[in-house]
Amino acid sequence: MTALPDDAENAQNEQIGEQSAGMDAGADSQLDTHADASYTAQDLEVLQGLEGVRLRPSMYIGDPNIRGLHQLFNEVVDNAVDEALAGFCDRIEITLIDERTCSVRDNGRGFPIDIHEETGLSGLETVMTMLHAGGKFGGRGYKVSSGLHGVGVSVVNALSRWLEVEVCRDGTLYKQRYERGVTVTPLQKLGKCKERGSRVTWCADETIFKEHRYDPKLMLARIRDLAYLNPKLTFVWHDKLHGEEPITIRHKRGISELVEHLNEGKDVLHKVVHFSRTRDDVEIEVALQYHDSYSELILTFANNINTTEGGTHLSGFKTALTRVINAYARKTGILKDKDLNLTGDDVRDGITAVLSVKLEHPQFEAQTKIKLTNFEVEGLVNSTVGEAFGEFLDENPSIARKIVEKGLVARRAREAARHSAELVRRQSGLEHLSMPGKLVDCIERDPSLCELFLVEGKSAGGSAKEGRDRRTQALLPLRGKILNVERARIDKALANEEIRCLITVLGTGIANSHTSSNGVEEESQNGSFDLKKLRYHKIIIMTDADVDGEHIRTLLLTFFYRYMRPLLEEGHVYIAQPPLFCIRAGKDERYYAASEEDRDAIVKSLRAKNKTCTVSRFKGLGEMNGQELFETTMDPESRTILQVQYDPEVDSESAEEIFSKLMGDKVEPRRAFIERHAKEITDIDWDY
Repeated sequence: MTALPDDAENAQNEQIGEQSAGMDAGADSQLDTHADASYTAQDLEVLQGLEGVRLRPSMYIGDPNIRGLHQLFNEVVDNAVDEALAGFCDRIEITLIDERTCSVRDNGRGFPIDIHEETGLSGLETVMTMLHAGGKFGGRGYKVSSGLHGVGVSVVNALSRWLEVEVCRDGTLYKQRYERGVTVTPLQKLGKCKERGSRVTWCADETIFKEHRYDPKLMLARIRDLAYLNPKLTFVWHDKLHGEEPITIRHKRGISELVEHLNEGKDVLHKVVHFSRTRDDVEIEVALQYHDSYSELILTFANNINTTEGGTHLSGFKTALTRVINAYARKTGILKDKDLNLTGDDVRDGITAVLSVKLEHPQFEAQTKIKLTNFEVEGLVNSTVGEAFGEFLDENPSIARKIVEKGLVARRAREAARHSAELVRRQSGLEHLSMPGKLVDCIERDPSLCELFLVEGKSAGGSAKEGRDRRTQALLPLRGKILNVERARIDKALANEEIRCLITVLGTGIANSHTSSNGVEEESQNGSFDLKKLRYHKIIIMTDADVDGEHIRTLLLTFFYRYMRPLLEEGHVYIAQPPLFCIRAGKDERYYAASEEDRDAIVKSLRAKNKTCTVSRFKGLGEMNGQELFETTMDPESRTILQVQYDPEVDSESAEEIFSKLMGDKVEPRRAFIERHAKEITDIDWDY
């Protein structure tokens, strides 16, 4: 989850009017004239080679933004991992050279360099310059692979300013270069080599990706996932761009280690349950562990691809889990005949699980492979997980009882929460007169034009009320720190006055993200989330620039992440950036600085002009008068606000780690996390 500048803050909305008029005889005559214009085969445009990829990149990589840029990286790395899946590679070296240039080297078989009969080109050039060319269609080259459409590496080639491939094969080193998908050198023999494998180095085309740069954190997260999923494979990561030393990554215990990593900030109920079985040529591997918290996280993979929207394998897993736990509860008498079965939400309360399937012919919704659609996989996973997990429950009755009892507690909590949620939903649907008394509403009723400022305390609320633009800016003062929902069941969260007030004011209801998987929101029994009912399209967290303010901001973000995650996904949440310092020169000149560096620069500039200046520091928003607060922090024409962005395809694991460790019960993981990332913090006034 990231916070980005609101670049569009001062943009004006353009309105396009449409005029309609009847068509008279003159108009008919004009239409007939246009109809006479020729349209022949000569008007058709035929795109050669990879030109179509460059013209419509979104069809192949999702979008030409940061996600699409990293999709190039994923495609090349996935090709190397496919060599490992085929049993020919055990080491992959990845180097970030500069902001758009990467290199991936594997010790696999190397791209084929003999001539392809149909194309008349080498196997390397065929794969690099032609769509739907590869060894992943008939199963002769790869039985199991992450590639499906045969367009991955050729798309990388098409969308790169240049790309070079080195191949060590049969004792000879070969090299070939391409520019924007076009071959510019013949396949060259450079000499002898003792090793084998391929190295692909590419520079993403700046005309396609424009201002976007590779993010080493995202790349490293993908590498770690692959290391967990392929325990026999060693990765070496080298960030030359930032001058980092190479690091070696290998996880010998595979996805069991991933589950343990995800649960570092939680008190777990048992050791990781792991099983791997093959049925009908589909390899199914599961690792799961319950903890005493209330969040659910299920990560799913198909042929090493993170299927962030789940699919048939996830459906089969959920069905099996619910069926087996209910069957065990009834067999042991924990659930009586008169009792209703536990729901899926109940049995998944407090679970962390990783599900990986590997199959010969995976089917995905799109080239970016975010949802598995093979219908046969659902039944295979259902039966396999049912058998294996059922055996575990039978063999571990004390753990099984804990899991069932946790589900029963979750059911009671959800039943209590349902009543609270229904009350909140009714209040959310009422008109303005039923809004909480502390809300200072705006006049405008078009949500797209309205802003809601969440402010801490009465003094800050008073200044904001005095300075706001009452036409479009509403205020909701919060009393101290809201409840930490990471440590509270949903019924406790909905019983909290400040949280109930916030839900009522926003009007959307809640989507209990404690019961979401893979970042996909689901409607739970506690109610549904309706983004169309959002009353304010900008929700701006405006807290003091000190440790307490940062804590309140984190509590609010935790609440939004757990119960209103679509607000983050759709970019409705912002963070205000109030100044820390006011610099006065003479009677009328005032300057504001958000950091010590800005303050020093302003003072230096004023003194260079022989002006005497005084510097004061704001210890809180309440120290500003209404005019100052509006000018520095609330005025759309001059303010700086950060938009919080959450992409489930990129951020799901890192966000879970942050919230569970920072806001969970365990102290040691939180301390380690803070110590590891302390140097990255630059905007907190620790001296306050």
